Amino acid sequence: MTAPRIRHFLADDDLTPEEQARVLDLAFELKQAPYDAKPLAGPRTVAMIFDKQTLRTQASFAAGIAELGGFPMLVDGALAGIGVRESVHDVARVLGRQASIIVWRTYAQSRLEEMAENAGVPVVNALTDDFHPCQLLADLLTIREHKPQLAGLTVTFVGDGACNMGNSWLVAGATAGMHVRIASPEGYQPEPAMVERAAAIAATTGGSVSVSTDPVAAVTGADVVVTDTWVSMGKEEEAAAREQVLAPFSLTSALFDHAKPDAIAMHCLPAYRGKEVDAEVIDGIQSVVWDEAENRRHAQKAILTFLIEEAT
Repeated sequence: MTAPRIRHFLADDDLTPEEQARVLDLAFELKQAPYDAKPLAGPRTVAMIFDKQTLRTQASFAAGIAELGGFPMLVDGALAGIGVRESVHDVARVLGRQASIIVWRTYAQSRLEEMAENAGVPVVNALTDDFHPCQLLADLLTIREHKPQLAGLTVTFVGDGACNMGNSWLVAGATAGMHVRIASPEGYQPEPAMVERAAAIAATTGGSVSVSTDPVAAVTGADVVVTDTWVSMGKEEEAAAREQVLAPFSLTSALFDHAKPDAIAMHCLPAYRGKEVDAEVIDGIQSVVWDEAENRRHAQKAILTFLIEEAT
């Protein structure tokens, strides 16, 4: 008997354009009828590991897993001491025999990849330093709720483009056929290899990617404007220097006015009003951040369902 193929969701382009659309369609369906689908009935256990601080990730995965009929097993990353007390390899082999899926919010992408290589069950990236693919599925679902379609839309990310959200917007946006603009100061731009990776995808979907140091030009005519905190977890000691360099890239009301009149503003939270975003923008009528926060649950339910179906 042939062993089932194990699919993982470690980076945004682990989904083809067709698969991304399929997952987003499923997320929309699950949002309309949140208690109907039970692919984790049993209940099947999903291990949730958190090495970084969390609110939306833990809450949305726990609620979503329960709604799918599963059991969310919380694994405290500090108590487990993954990579210190026990190797990632050994933890993977232990958890793979206890859970049907492993969800991990951690630092290095390489740790997640090692988990996937050894677990024997699907592994989901709940955030690493390189990517935040579950957030992007939620963001794309949110945009689909407010715009006719994703393909052809222009989305501008302003701020620290070298962060996981900048990377994920490049790759996921290109996969969706969007025109992705990153506006960041020198030294805070995505790695050239990441831009090339996204550009290669965009060439097949009709999308495009660009990086600039001019926030006004990048926002002008955009359908969607996105920002994120300037101080990611693990970089708190750089806060003062980052705020000084990134201040001209704050999503102010004046900057947002250069976008299309019906543009929407996005932020994955937590947000620091008066720094990377004006209160008037994030709390304004064109902000969809609370839809984004809710849609983490629906999008994550969809990717969990997709991975379970792919493994059967």
